[in-house]
Amino acid sequence: MVRISLDVMGGDFGPDVVIPGAARALERHPDIRFVLFGDEALCQPLLDKYPKLKAASTFHASEIAIAMDEKPSQALRRGRGKSSMWQAIDAINTGEADVVVSAGNTGALMAMSVFCLRTMTGIQRPAIAGIWPTLKGESIVLDVGATIGADAQQLMDFALMGGAMARALFEIERPTLGLLNVGVEEVKGQEEVKEAGRLLRETGIDSIDYFGFVEGDDIGRGTVDVVVTEGFAGNIALKTAEGTARQIAEYLKAAMSRTLMAKIGYIFAKGAFDRLREKMDPRKVNGGVFLGLNGIVIKSHGGTDAEGFAAAIDVGYDMVRNGLKAKIENDLQRYHAMLPANAAANGAVGEV
Repeated sequence: MVRISLDVMGGDFGPDVVIPGAARALERHPDIRFVLFGDEALCQPLLDKYPKLKAASTFHASEIAIAMDEKPSQALRRGRGKSSMWQAIDAINTGEADVVVSAGNTGALMAMSVFCLRTMTGIQRPAIAGIWPTLKGESIVLDVGATIGADAQQLMDFALMGGAMARALFEIERPTLGLLNVGVEEVKGQEEVKEAGRLLRETGIDSIDYFGFVEGDDIGRGTVDVVVTEGFAGNIALKTAEGTARQIAEYLKAAMSRTLMAKIGYIFAKGAFDRLREKMDPRKVNGGVFLGLNGIVIKSHGGTDAEGFAAAIDVGYDMVRNGLKAKIENDLQRYHAMLPANAAANGAVGEV
């Protein structure tokens, strides 16, 4: 059984998307048990329409819903202990849930998650990991917006967490990992990125196959399983990819309806276009994972529909079933256990 707490009031549409999305996820994973937090007057009539979901859920009434445009500091002051978002996160602390899923305000969700769950031992800053469709399948990209600017050690932490997530999500024993840079040559890029590359090469972490530097076009190619960057560049890359996908979809739609011959051609190629639409559907890869916390938090797009929210629940389900938290903790412990030995070895070389 996987216990998932939901911030039912989160997102642009709240219960109108969250509850139908949970019902869809339950059809795919009958072993889910939901813990729901939201406005009882709004949620109960919707729950009555989904008897299977209602039977598999525990509902808790919440007094406050965090607005999508609310500042994180304000949301934390106003919603601590009383909001559906805070209560859904705190369900992990109380042992009522294994993972929380919310489509709510990203800044507020991160602030509350850090305040409520705290970061793992040895982790300075959390990261948001996104699942990225590629020519080879899917890759993980982090950070996509949690930490603006990161030093070499923080990038190293992101690498460890991203590698653990790849093992949990893709079931790869030793995922390949690259650092996003402006070129593949070792002399290029910011000092923090070059230093992180040195750390990854010299540490020799056996759970990661370090590929080296990768460039922006390598993300879509699927050159590596995990791409590591700081949050500013990662968020721009994410938004650019999403915008480009919508742009291409609009180009295709316009081209297929321009002439009679184009419309006829579309009919013959409909199967191929359907597969392309499925591949480019952002709902299928919805669900950013907050890494580095003492609990698993999944962030859904705020404007998604029921199918998109169900996909975010699917990500949370997979992370719990495949032991993401334990894998990250194990990798961090092994890495930090290596540090004194590495430091001593480097010191000995320096003395010689």
